[in-house]
Amino acid sequence: MESKNLILLRGLPGAGKSSLAYVLSEYGKYPVFAIDNYFTDKITGEYVFNFAENYLAYQQCESLCKQALAHGIIKVFIDNTFTLDWELTPYFKLAAEFDYTLYVITVEKYHDNKNVHDISQEQLEKMAEKYKVKLL
Repeated sequence: MESKNLILLRGLPGAGKSSLAYVLSEYGKYPVFAIDNYFTDKITGEYVFNFAENYLAYQQCESLCKQALAHGIIKVFIDNTFTLDWELTPYFKLAAEFDYTLYVITVEKYHDNKNVHDISQEQLEKMAEKYKVKLL
């Protein structure tokens, strides 16, 4: 029997999380959920962020993940910035609840691509200051 895996990809906007998630999910064979999906128009692909609805985006991402885990999908990916510990916690709980092996992959930016959400350098630097990586 194959093990069940929940893989969280974290990093700053523009690091390449979505691209890596697509590759690791075997080009869409396995689900990839992201808070960004909530703000992305399904038809046009246009991204329009609305801070007032951010909590709904978090809820939707967690709910979709929970549904996938409940169905026993063997690989489930979450593609979010996860700059703060509280953002990771619900997924740790879901992995334990559904007996999934949890992986947290930090994606670093070693390329010249820009983030697709036009987040300013100043805002990226503020996000980076809050970012914590647990190595031990």
